[in-house]
Amino acid sequence: MANLNSSVADRPQSSPEPAKFKERKNFAPAILIGISFLYLGLVLLLPAANVFVTAFSKGFGPILTAVQRPDFQNAIKLTLGLAVIALPLNTIFGLSAAWAIARNQFPGKALLLSIIDLPFSISPVVAGLMIVLLYGRLGWFGSWLEANDIKVVFAFPGMLIATIFVSMPFIAREVIPVLDEMGTDQEEAARTLGASDWQIFWRVVIPNIRWGLLYGLVLTNARAMGEFGAVSVVSGNIANKTQSLPLFVEESYKQYETEVAYSAAVLLALLAVVTLILKEILERRTSKKQS
Repeated sequence: MANLNSSVADRPQSSPEPAKFKERKNFAPAILIGISFLYLGLVLLLPAANVFVTAFSKGFGPILTAVQRPDFQNAIKLTLGLAVIALPLNTIFGLSAAWAIARNQFPGKALLLSIIDLPFSISPVVAGLMIVLLYGRLGWFGSWLEANDIKVVFAFPGMLIATIFVSMPFIAREVIPVLDEMGTDQEEAARTLGASDWQIFWRVVIPNIRWGLLYGLVLTNARAMGEFGAVSVVSGNIANKTQSLPLFVEESYKQYETEVAYSAAVLLALLAVVTLILKEILERRTSKKQS
């Protein structure tokens, strides 16, 4: 026992951590938080604040005047039209794809997931160019479309295809994890009780995935209404015809109509703010449901 105590006593005792090192370590989170806020302020907050300050620098008069312009109103209607059509189409596709991937095992499942994620990895400008190469006058289907007097590129159909493409993955990507976490126990129990597939979908599946679905709808709508790159390639940016709201902002700024451009930018910024609020509400509802 004496030898054991002496061996323990002979071991080198770890020196206490210096106070200066502790102080530096305590400063690390504050430094990282400060860097994050500084970066966000320079990249996001200051530009957004500049848009609002410039737009309202002369009061509400210029904004009201800009909203009354026919090209401004047409840009708003066109943007809303693209979102109204793209949203339900992507909802149907997203739910179908999510159900097929989460509830079935089939050859090419990984390939289907990769194709759904394709709009995330391809530049929107490249996506617009692909649409032109397919449906343009010299594209694969161009001669047939021209012979049947069907105009896709530099018209509303081309803009719609581009909008659907860039906003396609969100609903499927939000619903698939929810279906995986939900499992199939409730569906099998409902089927055992005699429920049809349609009844199972509406009374069992939809109530369980509703928050993930709404979250995907919010993101899809925001992307559809704010898309610029792909739509600019296929639209031709023709005022009063194929000029969406983001394109209207760019064109107005190029024409030195600063007040009009900033007024339209404020409208898009308010859309982004509403999207963020809805996103935050849905995230909290989802986290509460999971807990």
